[in-house]
Amino acid sequence: MSSTATAKPAAPAKTPTEVTGAHTDEAASLIADARGRIDALDDRIIGLVQERMAVSTVIQEARITSGGRRVNLSREMEILGQYRDALGKPGTSLAMTLLELCRGRV
Repeated sequence: MSSTATAKPAAPAKTPTEVTGAHTDEAASLIADARGRIDALDDRIIGLVQERMAVSTVIQEARITSGGRRVNLSREMEILGQYRDALGKPGTSLAMTLLELCRGRV
């Protein structure tokens, strides 16, 4: 008995309004353009976070080599305050995540 795989038909391409959830082509175009800008910003943000991680590693290595601790809690509190002041309560969460990423591997 032989089995034959049946190919599923390709799903029809979604229209721009279906992809964006917009109800008009004009709104769909605006949303698609704005999403492109957000994607570009996200790429830049990720690159900046990676750069910050690398700089933080340099600082931590210098501090440890000189006999200090890997983490400077008073500096971290300054950073938390800066993000909170600029972005409100969610800024504190963002800063905590950023600090966690930049502490390096334990």
